Amino acid sequence: MRHQGTVTLETRHLWLRRFEPLDAAAMYKNWASNPAVTQYLTWPTHAEVSVSQSVLDLWCSLYAKPDYYNWAIVLKTIEEPIGSIAAVDQNEAMDLVHMGYALGEPWWRQGLMTEALGEVIRFFFTAVGVRRIEARHDTRNPNSGKVMQKCGLRYEGTHRQSDRNNQGICDTAWYAMLADDYEALP
Repeated sequence: MRHQGTVTLETRHLWLRRFEPLDAAAMYKNWASNPAVTQYLTWPTHAEVSVSQSVLDLWCSLYAKPDYYNWAIVLKTIEEPIGSIAAVDQNEAMDLVHMGYALGEPWWRQGLMTEALGEVIRFFFTAVGVRRIEARHDTRNPNSGKVMQKCGLRYEGTHRQSDRNNQGICDTAWYAMLADDYEALP
């Protein structure tokens, strides 16, 4: 892979950029403190803004690494982060990234996560040179799978009791797209 690090990307409605320490209040307010958002995630709902600040301090320290990819999803109309999207795992030997994302509840079902994931997919295939992008979701959260499908990821199967999140042990539906699939898109 030709690592670029977390570079700024832009879509019609969004900027995808590095987090900044000053984003803690928006992170807390817009998604991290909402149990509906964190229900199917692997990290707990933030009880106070200081938790968001600690997380951002860690994330910001990792931007020095050229293979670290973690974007703040910034809605242009309000100019503050409303979610996050990241390569939560990588396999250099396979040229593979595994995606994870979260979006504040007021912005659900507006196509914004599909817009963000689509741009990150483009970036990884065209700039970084990944061979495979994959993602998974708790089967009780089918809307996350709909985002993956709209972005062209293909369903590959369900792994029973294969993950743990804030609901406990769960089944996960796996999706992926290969570079060849991306190149064949119209």
